[in-house]
Amino acid sequence: MVKKHRAFLKWAGGKYSLSDVINKMLPQGERLIEPFVGAGSVFLNSDHQSYLLNDINKDLINLYQIIQMKPQQFIDDAKRIFTPENNQATAYYHLRAEFNASVDKYYRSLLFLYLNRHGYNGLCRYNKSGGYNVPFGKYKKPYFPEQELLYFAEKAQKAIFICEGYRQTFNRAQDGDVIYCDPPYVPLSKTASFTSYAGNGFGLDEQADLANAAEEAVKKHKVSVLISNHDTIWTRKIYQGASKVKSIKVARTISQKAVNRKKVAELMALYR
Repeated sequence: MVKKHRAFLKWAGGKYSLSDVINKMLPQGERLIEPFVGAGSVFLNSDHQSYLLNDINKDLINLYQIIQMKPQQFIDDAKRIFTPENNQATAYYHLRAEFNASVDKYYRSLLFLYLNRHGYNGLCRYNKSGGYNVPFGKYKKPYFPEQELLYFAEKAQKAIFICEGYRQTFNRAQDGDVIYCDPPYVPLSKTASFTSYAGNGFGLDEQADLANAAEEAVKKHKVSVLISNHDTIWTRKIYQGASKVKSIKVARTISQKAVNRKKVAELMALYR
């Protein structure tokens, strides 16, 4: 039994519980490319020679690059912010305002981890003007993910982190690569889109374009592309060009109360 590794960030739609299924469906490849890396659960629980990991969220990629370069310094400094005094609403909103006002990459990376662990349900959300706006989470004692950070830093030595649009990341693909896409999911209902990740409006046009990008990539290079999404009439339609489509039931983790977490069908579309 291989030990599974958790991401050090809490992340809506994180793929920790699905990483085994994803790895089974992903064909062999020396390099894994992730145009939507998120918290990195697939990266952390897969075994490739190298990784190209992208996300449109600048704060996320900045954090990953810093942990890759100076993990111990980051851990020591971040730990100092995880205090009982800072686990109060007033301190949280003060530090959130500091984060939004700061242009210092290192300070922002420390606060990004703090906000992620102290904010509501591990959401990562920005307002229209780019301000982080997740409310205080009211946790008894937020967990400091030291072991997870150390493992991430070790594994990150095989990775290159970039921040660009998914189309640009697709353009970097070469023969032998495997690509896993975990885009912001198609909403299951009109009210479900409140978790929009980087405020970058990933709408139905982008969903369809991502499916096109996957089809184009497998025509152009010897690569395979796996996309995950909600299993809906719409996603089944846009992934018609896939070589294989698989539906699985997954427990949703966005609700704070475990009893409210319903099982939702997810779709895996493989292009090869």
